Amino acid sequence: MKLRTAGLAALALASTLAVAQTQGVSKTEILVGTIQDFSGPLAGYGKQARNGMLLRIDEVNEQGGIHGRKLKLASEDDGYDPKKAVLAAQKLVNQDKVFIMAGHLGTAQNLAAMPVQFEKNVINFFPITAAREMYEPFHKLKYSFAATYFDQMRTALPDFVKAKGAKRICSIYQDDDFGLEVQRGADAGLKTMNVEMVEKTTYKRGATDFSSQVARMKAANCDVVVMGTIIRETIGTIAEARKAGFNPLFFGSSALYTDLIHKLGGKGMDGLYGTMTVQHPYLDEASQPIRFWASKYKTKFNEDPTVFSVYGYDIIDAFVRAAQKAGPNLSTESFIKAMDTMKIPPDMFGSAEATYSPTKRLGSDLSRLSQIVDGKWKVVSDYPKP
Repeated sequence: MKLRTAGLAALALASTLAVAQTQGVSKTEILVGTIQDFSGPLAGYGKQARNGMLLRIDEVNEQGGIHGRKLKLASEDDGYDPKKAVLAAQKLVNQDKVFIMAGHLGTAQNLAAMPVQFEKNVINFFPITAAREMYEPFHKLKYSFAATYFDQMRTALPDFVKAKGAKRICSIYQDDDFGLEVQRGADAGLKTMNVEMVEKTTYKRGATDFSSQVARMKAANCDVVVMGTIIRETIGTIAEARKAGFNPLFFGSSALYTDLIHKLGGKGMDGLYGTMTVQHPYLDEASQPIRFWASKYKTKFNEDPTVFSVYGYDIIDAFVRAAQKAGPNLSTESFIKAMDTMKIPPDMFGSAEATYSPTKRLGSDLSRLSQIVDGKWKVVSDYPKP
């Protein structure tokens, strides 16, 4: 009996030590890290994403947490600068000692920060970027949720070009990892039609003048402009085109799918197309569950939610599902084991079903298409059938 009791005590101690040795997991708390842009060109996105995360964390904690542990969010600002992203990752991973990095915003920023995380066995969970590098090449610490910019363009652009009878395609894209992914996807899609772009133009991150790029595309007589742009670059390019009397069809990725485009750009943004997954929650058109959710959000943050609020909320929700499934002895390995059999159903915001496996680290490669009509994004095509 004494030997059996001693054995059980040893097992309990070993279990306790295993938890204690997992960074960011204590007996009472799980520390989640996130890096956002709070001071740079995507500060609107970063603030909204963090707010969405905090709302879901509050809900979970009010319900008792995850196996008795409360969630806590530690956030850092990288100003949408890869160099600052490295510093932010170093602080969160090495000083704050987060368990996981969730919802880091930006392609180049994630690529810069991931080596810091991986050195300390910290998972990069559902980054807010649709770059293929978020799950390729395979790494056990990578999990992505967003249909890639490459696949969005590769699959949606050919159908769009055919439907519109377009003949002359050109592009403007940010000269970095993000913009290149949009451009490569567009090139791959057009290749299936034996079509080549007649003009490609680029701009440096942070640019505010797009007159030369617009002049080149206008001179090329383009009828569709593929946009590897985000917020102000989208608005700046379209505004410059309208001023120059250049009115092609503008077609972009999920990176420009935000209410900030029509709020800041005004009537001139009508007609813009963007690939997307979850919908922006316009409250006058939303379902009752979304209105209830939005009411909680507005009560907490004194502003209406956006699609980036939804991203943040969904990212934490997915983390909670996996952490619950991982069991009370949460560790990086138990979390990975749980994620590798995870199926996340469609939600009230219109997301597609996401599935993961030991070899599949992108939840879904599906996207659909919206257009700004009378100052609001309207869904104009649904997810393609399998």
